[in-house]
Amino acid sequence: MDLKKKEKFVQLAERRTENAIKSIRVIGKLGNKSHYEYDEKDVRKIVGALTKELEAMKQRLSTQSDDEAIEFKL
Repeated sequence: MDLKKKEKFVQLAERRTENAIKSIRVIGKLGNKSHYEYDEKDVRKIVGALTKELEAMKQRLSTQSDDEAIEFKL
C-alpha cells in the first residue's frame, strides 16, 4: 500500500468524520421543543435519511460504486 495514500486517507477520514459528528449533533439540537415544533413523522424522515446515507457510505467504502445524488426535504 502506498504510504502517502494511506496518510492522506487517514487525514481526510478523521477530519470528515469529525465534521459529520458535529453536524449530527447540530441536527440533534433541533430536539429542543421550546424552540421548534415538529412531529414524529419529521423525526422519522430525518433519521431515515441519515440512516440511508450511512448505509450508502458503508457500501462505498466496502466496494467501488458511483456517488448518488442525495436530496433531503421535510
